[in-house]
Amino acid sequence: MTTRRGFLKSGALALFAAGLGGVPNFLAQAASSSKLVLPYKKNKILVCIFQRGAMDGLMAVTPFTDEFLQQARPGLFMTAAQSSANPLLDLDGRFGLHPAMRSFESLFREKRLAIVHGMGSPNPTRSHFDAQDYMETGTPFDKGTASGWLNRAVGLLGHEPTPFQAVSLTSSLPRSFYGDHAAIAISNLQDFGVQMRGNQQGAALASKNFEDLYDQTSSSLLNKTGKESFEAVKMLQKIDSKNYIPANNAVYPNSGLGKSLKQIAQMIKMDVGLEVAFAESGGWDTHYNQGTSNGTFARNVNDLSQSITAFWTDLDAYQDDVNVMTMTEFGRTVHQNGSNGTDHGRGSCLFILGNDVNGGMVHGHVPPLAKENLEDGRDLPVTTDFRSIFSEVAGKHLNIKNDKVLFPDFTGEKIGVMRQG
Repeated sequence: MTTRRGFLKSGALALFAAGLGGVPNFLAQAASSSKLVLPYKKNKILVCIFQRGAMDGLMAVTPFTDEFLQQARPGLFMTAAQSSANPLLDLDGRFGLHPAMRSFESLFREKRLAIVHGMGSPNPTRSHFDAQDYMETGTPFDKGTASGWLNRAVGLLGHEPTPFQAVSLTSSLPRSFYGDHAAIAISNLQDFGVQMRGNQQGAALASKNFEDLYDQTSSSLLNKTGKESFEAVKMLQKIDSKNYIPANNAVYPNSGLGKSLKQIAQMIKMDVGLEVAFAESGGWDTHYNQGTSNGTFARNVNDLSQSITAFWTDLDAYQDDVNVMTMTEFGRTVHQNGSNGTDHGRGSCLFILGNDVNGGMVHGHVPPLAKENLEDGRDLPVTTDFRSIFSEVAGKHLNIKNDKVLFPDFTGEKIGVMRQG
């Protein structure tokens, strides 16, 4: 439960925002490649990326030795044979990474990147909206859950919140962040500012008046926590951020996901107390003309892998503190449809990147894709509950031990995707 002090500390900026119709333009001004030391303890950070629309895990990471898959996808099947024009990247003799995800190959070989295949929800719904809600709440058989699993994770971190402990780089707060604990959505750092219809003097005066209110309050607790928030604002306002240069010549794609991850990297380097970040990627509902080495799917996985790789490269010395985990609501059918695409399925795969990840492996279980092994005779079965993965990543990386609160009614086992010790 959030303490009174924690509520007031985060509430200071909330009141500031409500009073002015916006929030001070300090994050955009603080986006700098230089490290800023703030009065917040350095903590681990989890970055979650939701691939909305249901990614075809069988094309992203293909069991290319499976003859049943080849028969089921005469126009979509890809091979790792070097004689082919653009072969899959052979990971282990059985699974091949889509060639448009080549930037992931070195991370996999370095054992920083892990893949979990056959993952998904135990709820068999093929509704995008329901499946996304179930995954974001972490309660796949309860539509009435009010909170998201990432919001509950924030509440289990075990220390006082900061104004930017949980941030989503989206236009609105995702279902994952719903709940009692403070979280904010920022679509663009440059737009995260006071909106006073061009009245700069009015905005400055209003902000000063709000600070004066905290100075004059009779409550010593409110005075202290309010002043702490304003001091953070002042410190960040001193940073010149007009020309952010990513570290190590990292190049982010000029896409929604690329821009979001670039801004998350800036916030991490600012040390503003960020611990849980969220971004999303769309366009994964590939019913028509999915393509193979080129086309819609190839463009999507290229953007995903390039964005994450640029982010990881940019983090540089911060890599030990950060994990990146992707997720998608379900997979696609084993058989291609008549429109050279795939329809709503069940199991898919996800990617986890970090220095504490048990990487260089394809975790999970993908059976031979004969009809008798498929769910409903058509889909890759879900052999790993997404909660097994999420709880292990949050437990190991964020040191969250209370699985009963994080994922109510879940009693499954961890799968070993994180390094032990």
